[in-house]
Amino acid sequence: MTENNEELMLDLLCKQAVYGLSEDETRQLRELGGDIDGDDAASLEATAAMIAMARIDANDQMPAHILAKISDSADEYFDALPSNRSRYADRSNELASAAAPKPSVMNWLGWAVAAAACVALALNVYFTRIQPSGPDQAGMAKATPTVQEKLTPPQMREMLMKTAPDVELASWTPVPKVEGFQQVSGDVVWSDQKQTGYMRFTGLPANDPSRETYQLWIFEENQGDKTPIDGGTFDVSANGEVIVPISASLKAKNPKMFAVTVEKPGGVVVSDRKKIAAIAKIET
Repeated sequence: MTENNEELMLDLLCKQAVYGLSEDETRQLRELGGDIDGDDAASLEATAAMIAMARIDANDQMPAHILAKISDSADEYFDALPSNRSRYADRSNELASAAAPKPSVMNWLGWAVAAAACVALALNVYFTRIQPSGPDQAGMAKATPTVQEKLTPPQMREMLMKTAPDVELASWTPVPKVEGFQQVSGDVVWSDQKQTGYMRFTGLPANDPSRETYQLWIFEENQGDKTPIDGGTFDVSANGEVIVPISASLKAKNPKMFAVTVEKPGGVVVSDRKKIAAIAKIET
């Protein structure tokens, strides 16, 4: 084999250990007679591992007993090393020297002891870097994050009443002239600071969404009585207590009254107030 072919074969062998080869490079290696036995392949792979580990930014020194074990293994390995493998050792040492940022014990141990060195380094990295720190070392399991439970409208209403310092409450009363809503009761809670509120009804009749819907109107300082703020539309599907979030279309400042009207599906921009289901006034 010519010197150029031998150099090419060694380059391919080292690349095979470090990065892996493409199909074309594998075929080229076989044509050059670069098939190596299991011992050589394992040694080259160990050297590749040594090169990768040499780049780890490790602050801790290798324990003395591990270093002594590597040195003893090196003497035994070199004594049994066949002479016809020397060309692999030379090439592997060149790669290890180029990868290491500064001189270390690896430079004089050579490629044959790389396997033992890699094992020692791997153990050192594993036990000093991989194991958990803090409370987990004492056997405490990490807390598993849980999906936050979505609050229901009654729970959100209750939370608003407990947390908003400016929350105001007004009770619903039916309009005597409007038939069908005499049994309506409940209340409205509202926070100016949070711009959030909830309507609670009892006795509000169920509606047919294909024919009509309920719509809330907020009477406050900015808009006046003629143009109250749209508080959103809603439907009632069953008898019993109903709690509905308020969806104000504009910022409402100091509301003094709330009114619920019956409108066409989808609601209206301006209500004629012909069918008022209930009114709630905030007492000052």
